[in-house]
Amino acid sequence: MNNNTQGYFVSFEGGEGAGKSTQVELLSLRLKNIGCKVLSTREPGGSIGAEKIRSLLVSGHVERWDPLTEALLHNAARLDHLNSTILPALKDGNWVVCDRFCDSTLAYQGYGQGVDKNTLALIQKCVVTKDPDITFVLDIPVDQGFKRLKERFEKLSRYEKMNLEIHERLRHGFLSIAKENSNRCKVIDASLEPEDIHEQIWNIMCDRFSNIITQKV
Repeated sequence: MNNNTQGYFVSFEGGEGAGKSTQVELLSLRLKNIGCKVLSTREPGGSIGAEKIRSLLVSGHVERWDPLTEALLHNAARLDHLNSTILPALKDGNWVVCDRFCDSTLAYQGYGQGVDKNTLALIQKCVVTKDPDITFVLDIPVDQGFKRLKERFEKLSRYEKMNLEIHERLRHGFLSIAKENSNRCKVIDASLEPEDIHEQIWNIMCDRFSNIITQKV
């Protein structure tokens, strides 16, 4: 894919109902259609061990875990995901397109639930050996996101059941993270139609990875 056959890492972030899974699917398909090798994955999850931890995190009562415990569980899953799935795929020249990564832990457990951000940064430094090459932050007002969820799903996950104040704080968190990492993070208006969102994302991808993508087209 490039001179070193090393792949590229794309992550999608955002609050509930922002449409991350849809955009992961659309981008993965478009990359495949121009001849790229693509692995789409998710967090928490994406490997055998991480999927087991996912079931602990997304199910059960809202108060099931202390926020710091949650952050540690997310990072335990992330380490397994990185070592078992992401890093081998990148080494093999794949584009890795991931639904959530470490920014979600900072937004949810940090901004949303109050875990000390320096503590989260220290844990992340111990776990994350590869940052995304680009991150798309899908931003949508909290009420619109939850309206989408109620229209699509009968049963909400543990995170989707958390109160709106937490979700307002984590939305602010994602926007703050994007501002502080403006070279990596691109904020996209997720209230638009999925096809319009995808075209914005694709244009940014073509600009950022022009040498690679134009060679494939």
